[in-house]
Amino acid sequence: RPLTPLSPLGGGLRWADPVLRGTEVWCVLEEFTGPAPTDVRRVPAAVPLDGSAADDRSRVRELTDGRHRFATGPRLSPDGRHAAWLVWDHPRMPWDGTELRLAAITAEGTLTGARTVLGGPDEAVAQAEWGTDGSLLAVSDRGGWWNPYRVDPDSGTAVNLCPREEEFGGPLWKPGLSWLAPLPDGLVAVLHGRGSSVLGVLDPESGDLVDAAGPWTAWQPTLAAHGHRVYGVAASPRSAYEVVELDTESGHARVVGAAGVDPVDPAYYPEPQTRTFLGPDDREIHAHVYPPHHPARRAPADELPPYVIWAHGGPTDHVPPVLDLHIAYFTSRGIGVAEVNYGGSTGYGRAYRERLREQWGVVDVEDCAAVARALAAEGTADPDRLAIRGGSAGGWTAAASLAATSLYACAAIRYPVLDLRGFAEETHDLESRYVEALAGPPQTLALRDRERSPVALADRITAPFLLLQGLDDAVCPPAQAERLLAALRGRGVPYAYLAFEGEGHGFRRADTMVRALEAELALYAQVFGIERTDVPKLRLDTS
Repeated sequence: RPLTPLSPLGGGLRWADPVLRGTEVWCVLEEFTGPAPTDVRRVPAAVPLDGSAADDRSRVRELTDGRHRFATGPRLSPDGRHAAWLVWDHPRMPWDGTELRLAAITAEGTLTGARTVLGGPDEAVAQAEWGTDGSLLAVSDRGGWWNPYRVDPDSGTAVNLCPREEEFGGPLWKPGLSWLAPLPDGLVAVLHGRGSSVLGVLDPESGDLVDAAGPWTAWQPTLAAHGHRVYGVAASPRSAYEVVELDTESGHARVVGAAGVDPVDPAYYPEPQTRTFLGPDDREIHAHVYPPHHPARRAPADELPPYVIWAHGGPTDHVPPVLDLHIAYFTSRGIGVAEVNYGGSTGYGRAYRERLREQWGVVDVEDCAAVARALAAEGTADPDRLAIRGGSAGGWTAAASLAATSLYACAAIRYPVLDLRGFAEETHDLESRYVEALAGPPQTLALRDRERSPVALADRITAPFLLLQGLDDAVCPPAQAERLLAALRGRGVPYAYLAFEGEGHGFRRADTMVRALEAELALYAQVFGIERTDVPKLRLDTS
């Protein structure tokens, strides 16, 4: 039976990050207060399990005053006497600064004495959890890296349990993410690494960290523990994401669910080369390079292969070295791929992440170009057959790159951000103030928009491109794509625009994904001079 009421307003009522407490579910409530994407409030709430709130909104108990714009669901101490949760407010994003709130739970099930015990404007707490011994654990980047801490609830003193220049956390793009999971014997399962991640078991008393054996190079922040067993979702360069179980007593790890059944012969899988390049001012740029690979064919000895630079989305995110059949689609057809974790990416500490502050459209563009030029200079890639592709924030980087440099012969731009002011005005609530960290405060936004936005710089774009857009995209609405095309009209720049009904931010339907990949390959075939008969020819418009 339903537990929660419906609301006809905006996106209605939404519930996330639940935990059971007696006869209630404690969670975070998101409630729309008007028709705009930003007409929304969030508050930790308690929903009765007897269904009485299904027809009566007043039966949902709000646990705090709701004065913070964003909140995660409460985490309850083992003795049931305390609750901890995270909050933050615009214009900060959760990787900029969050606060760990702590309150006592009264006999009546209300919260009292709520206070901040960790975090602030310049410290991002990514997760809070209670150890089985009642200790309060948190993942904080106060030392420049997301590390695990034990927090004294009374004094707020935080002790780093494993000081390392590694990430034990990541960007809190949604509530409920979990990089650590306490175990019943006082140990803690953790995810950690630089650029890629492994699963380990940490002894909080000694700081000893023992990693699980296995091929996995990336773990989703979905750790859960049941007794002495830990469960997570992991992938490797030879396997897609699958559910993995670690028995912490025996040390044995095995796949227990969603094991990949792949119709593609593993002989076609590309092998990533994890590399570090130098960019402007000799700054380090991290990337994964996938050379062309086919088990039965070799490229001519006197010909360098084309390469496509992939700019990831986010932009506060990163790409790990794991199996991606989209990459294999191109590498098995003679086209190399380089995935760039440009400055601003997660996985390499706060300073690396902060490189993009107010520099979006500059640092990301420069870093991608530096990797492309390096591959060409060392004889890995054909300098005349370089392309760039990206989706969402990566689409911004791809489009901005066409306006900033003549390095690329073409680009594939997927559901992109294309103008800063439009992004700030049209996107959903979480990212509605994101642009302030990426490009600058509101009073400078118009200037930054003129200096960097592909729509504003459309007169500098001359290379052909493919633009792919979901018509139901609420994050990067199609209006931005249409503004770019309007700005290019009559300039003779070759382009193809494919818009997909029923698709949002990121394509989900198989027919859409097939059409998009084939169109992208057709673009490269035309521009790079590759003969292909297995994909429909892409019509490039110049009107």
